[in-house]
Amino acid sequence: MLRPLAVSLSVLLSTTMAAPVTAQVTSETIQTSAGAMQVSAVVTGLDEPWAFGFLPDGKIVVTERDGRVLLVTPGDAAVSLRTPPEVHADGQGGLLDVLVPRDFAQSRTLFFTHAKRQGRGSGTAVTKAVLSADGTALFNHETIFESAPGGSGGRHFGSRIVEGRDGTLFITMGDRGSDDTAQDRSLHNGSVLRITKTGAVPDDNPFLNTQGVQPEIWSYGHRNPQGAALDGSGQLWITEHGARGGDEVNRIQKGANYGWPVISYGTHYSGRSIGEGTSKPGMEQPETYWDPSIAPSGLTVFSGGTWSGDLFAGSLKFDYISRLDGTPLREVEQIRGDSTQRVRDVRQGPDGALWFLSVGNGALYRMSAVGS
Repeated sequence: MLRPLAVSLSVLLSTTMAAPVTAQVTSETIQTSAGAMQVSAVVTGLDEPWAFGFLPDGKIVVTERDGRVLLVTPGDAAVSLRTPPEVHADGQGGLLDVLVPRDFAQSRTLFFTHAKRQGRGSGTAVTKAVLSADGTALFNHETIFESAPGGSGGRHFGSRIVEGRDGTLFITMGDRGSDDTAQDRSLHNGSVLRITKTGAVPDDNPFLNTQGVQPEIWSYGHRNPQGAALDGSGQLWITEHGARGGDEVNRIQKGANYGWPVISYGTHYSGRSIGEGTSKPGMEQPETYWDPSIAPSGLTVFSGGTWSGDLFAGSLKFDYISRLDGTPLREVEQIRGDSTQRVRDVRQGPDGALWFLSVGNGALYRMSAVGS
């Protein structure tokens, strides 16, 4: 089903990096519904990795929350890029997602989401930068978007970035730990946004001409979306953290309200009820939800083979990869091993394999069928 790819089990990182986390596993076999899978570490020694993306030449860009950007050559070496984006590492904030756009081969431009200092607080921002021809540095940095205003504290920045079929960018924004702001459309908090690659507002955004509403908003009423991906038809899906229970998978519709914190399938951490219940007219229902919470982070929609069309989401809390399928959508499998400790990002690679980042192991892994 999946082609093998020769990779080093451990890639030596640049000497400029801090002391690495020691991976507890570099290779293992995991039994799944599609048969036995070989999991191999492509790079180890990562310090709180957050996201990764594939370049056309086979190299891989990896972000670490404290601000480092690595360029990984499977089977060879990892380079810590000079002049990464300037970020504000604060609680859950820092350097977060990375997008390799479809036109990278021509533009050599990468897009990053990150926390940015804003006065006494911080907000989620999008910065683009060009990767040098020799693959050693980023230059021509430009922040094309930042939330207005930001907020205090270090919680709920989101934050994923996905390129739509039309070349626009979807960005997920958390509520910054202030529940009610997700229903306040004068703020960007708790929303999925849509902008162009220059940071402009597309002329078909739903609230472009609505007084008092931030024009970048595509949908709202979200708590803390940390997974986002397109399916084969170009439909956007997200996963978002609930409170105590109520983590959700949502199929994003233009202009829709997803209810947080008016409706939820979870409760506050104190056990106190949230809002008005689990449903309300004019507010969307999740496609599925988890109770207890799994802390979903990272999302991909698989194509090809036995799992074609299935969604895969990482679990930070329970150390597995969730496979979701069916109508109605539901979790049908938990892919679990020593390698799946605090899975932060999950993506299908251009080789057809399932790749994932483990914060617990400080490693990027590739999973493919044994004997394929």
